[in-house]
Amino acid sequence: MSRGPIALIIPALNEADSIGVALQQLPPSLFLQTLVVDNGSRDRTAEVARAEGAEVISEPRRGYGQACRTGLAALRPEIAAVAFMDADLSDDPSDLERLIRAFDEGEYDLVIGSRVLGQAEPGSLTPLQRFGNWLTTRLIRRIWHVNFTDLGPLRVLSREALARMALEDCGFGWNVEMQAQAARLRLRVGEIPVRYHCRRGGKSKISGTVWGSLRAGVMILWTVYRCWRLGPATKPHS
Repeated sequence: MSRGPIALIIPALNEADSIGVALQQLPPSLFLQTLVVDNGSRDRTAEVARAEGAEVISEPRRGYGQACRTGLAALRPEIAAVAFMDADLSDDPSDLERLIRAFDEGEYDLVIGSRVLGQAEPGSLTPLQRFGNWLTTRLIRRIWHVNFTDLGPLRVLSREALARMALEDCGFGWNVEMQAQAARLRLRVGEIPVRYHCRRGGKSKISGTVWGSLRAGVMILWTVYRCWRLGPATKPHS
């Protein structure tokens, strides 16, 4: 049984080649609100998304986390949980139904779609991405004793959990900050296997270059350190 209305937030930067198909492949009637946050695109991303019925919000300030934060600010009051998905069709939109079913049935605060546990198309995850996932999830395990296998973009969490996390990252540390804060706050977390594909058109904002991957990796490790510096949560989740 659903725990309340769910919204979907899709950050998008120059994803006109894929955003329309991604929206078409969403499971029907799953989301009360579907938000595409146009993060300063120079192509027809916003136009294509609107044509598919999405609510489009413009956020010219660049940054994955910034786009996600802007989407959260536009949620309707009745929304109880939020899912996140990338716009490039690397995530499989059909996996959202399984993700939300696990979230509802397990009464989790946060559920991550794990590409490591699931089926990643050859070439969709670079060796540097796999190493970064391995290192970061093991740091989280060592510090907070919570097991994750991936930092994948496909995820769903309750609005209450989001409020407790007080996420601040405006860049590529957004996902790891969410997971580190969930571990630090001792929230109920889970993972399910999901499929992952090579992107359809466009260019990756993280793994497109070695420098971009390294820069994102440093930001991710800094985010884990920043969450660790906050110290233990004073009150466990009941």
